[in-house]
Amino acid sequence: MGKFVIIIAAFLGFSLSATGQVVGVSYYDCDYYKKSIVQLDSLRKNNTSIDHSLEAGFSKVSITPGLHYPKDNVAEGKFKNVGLGGYSARGTNFATGIHDSIFVRVAAIKVADRLMILVGADYLRMFQTLTDEIVSMLREDGISRDQLMFTATHSHSSLDPGKITDRWLASRFSLAIRSAIKDLKPALIGSGNVSAASYVRNRVIDELGTKNDDFSYIILQQIGGKKAIIGSFSAHATVMSAKNLEISGDYPGYWERKMEKNFANYAIFCAGAMGSQGPAGVDAEGFERARKMGEALGDIVLKSALTTPMKDKVVFSAITMKLNTPEFNMSKELVDGLFAGRQPPAPEGQTLQAFRLNDMVWISTPADFSGEIALQIKNGLYRKGFNANVTGFNGGYLGYIVPSKYYFRDHYETKTMGWFGPNMGDYTTDLIRQIADIVIR
Repeated sequence: MGKFVIIIAAFLGFSLSATGQVVGVSYYDCDYYKKSIVQLDSLRKNNTSIDHSLEAGFSKVSITPGLHYPKDNVAEGKFKNVGLGGYSARGTNFATGIHDSIFVRVAAIKVADRLMILVGADYLRMFQTLTDEIVSMLREDGISRDQLMFTATHSHSSLDPGKITDRWLASRFSLAIRSAIKDLKPALIGSGNVSAASYVRNRVIDELGTKNDDFSYIILQQIGGKKAIIGSFSAHATVMSAKNLEISGDYPGYWERKMEKNFANYAIFCAGAMGSQGPAGVDAEGFERARKMGEALGDIVLKSALTTPMKDKVVFSAITMKLNTPEFNMSKELVDGLFAGRQPPAPEGQTLQAFRLNDMVWISTPADFSGEIALQIKNGLYRKGFNANVTGFNGGYLGYIVPSKYYFRDHYETKTMGWFGPNMGDYTTDLIRQIADIVIR
C-alpha cells in the first residue's frame, strides 16, 4: 500500500510528509515559476502605454469546407470527409452537411506605430500547429506572433483541428489577417460589459458554483466607414449535442449574424473563460435553442451597444508572455485516449497575452480557462477602475485550467482535462494578475 501511495503522489506532483500524508508543493519553489518571474521583470521594465488616435480594419473570410468530394483538393478547400470537433461521443462520424457557414473574422487595431490583430474564428479551438503555420505565412509581411491574439467560438459543431489540414485553414486565416490590415482607417472606439446571467450556469457544481455571467464587448467604428463589434461570453458553445453532425457555429454563430444584421458590418465572438460554464435559460431544442440563445444575447448586447460612448483616442498597451508550465501530468493511457495517435500539445509554445484599450483590459489564455477564476480577476480589476475580460484558445490548447480547490473532483474538466496538476490554476491566476497590472500602469 505504501508503494502505491508513493506512486500516486509522484504522478500528481506531490511530496509525502514523514507520516505518509500527501503534501502539496508550492509553485513558488518550482523552476517554471522562477522563469516566469524573470519574464515579468523584463516586461515591467520594457512595456509602455501610449495615448493616441487609432486606426481599425476588418475582414471576414469563409472557412466553410466543401464536403463529400471524391478526393481532397486542399487548395480549393474541398474534402472527401471532414470531422466535427468537441464531442468524443461522435466517434469517427464525419460531417453530413452544413447547417450554417463558418468564418474567420479579424479586427486590426493600429495605435501610433503599434499594430495589434485580434483573430476570431467559428472554430472549436486553436492548436499550436495551426498557429505556427499562420505565423510562418505572415513572416514575409513583417507580422510577429506577439501582434496576433487568437481566439475561437469553441463551437462543438465546427471543424475538428485534427481532422482537416492546417495548411488550408492557415491560408484562410492569413488572407483574413492581411485583408484587415489593408483596411486600416481612422476609427472611434468604445467598450462595455453587460449582464447576461440568465444564459449561463456553473456545470461543475451547479447552483453552488459561481457564474461568470457578463458579456464583454468592444466597438470599433471607422470614421465614415465600417463598424465592428467584438463580443465575449463564457457559456460553452454546446447547445448542439453530439447527435448533431451538421457544421454550425452554434449559438455564437447566431449572435454574430444577429449583430451583423442589426448593428455592425462585422461581429466577432470570442469564447470567454468557459471552464465550468455551460449554456442555460432557453426552453427549446437543437438549432432552435441555439438560435434563441444567440439572438437573445444579441438583444442584450445591442441595447447596451447603441448607447456606448465612442472616443477618437485610446490609451493602449499590450504584452505577450511565454507560459512556462508544470510538467505534463497525464498517464499514457489518458494521452492515447484523448489524442488518438496525434501528438499532445507542446506546452513550450503557448502564450498569455493582455491588452488595454482605455478602461477595458482583455486577457487571453491558451486553454479552457476557469470562469470562476476569471470572475475573480475581473472583480480585482474593476476595483482599480477597469472593465476586463478573459478569453480562451489563444493560439494553442492546454486543456482546462481549473481552481485548485476543484482539482481532485471526479469531473471531466478536472480528472480528464486538468493536464498540468493541482497548481496550474493558482499559478496562472498569479501570472494573469501580474500581466494585467503591467498593462494598466
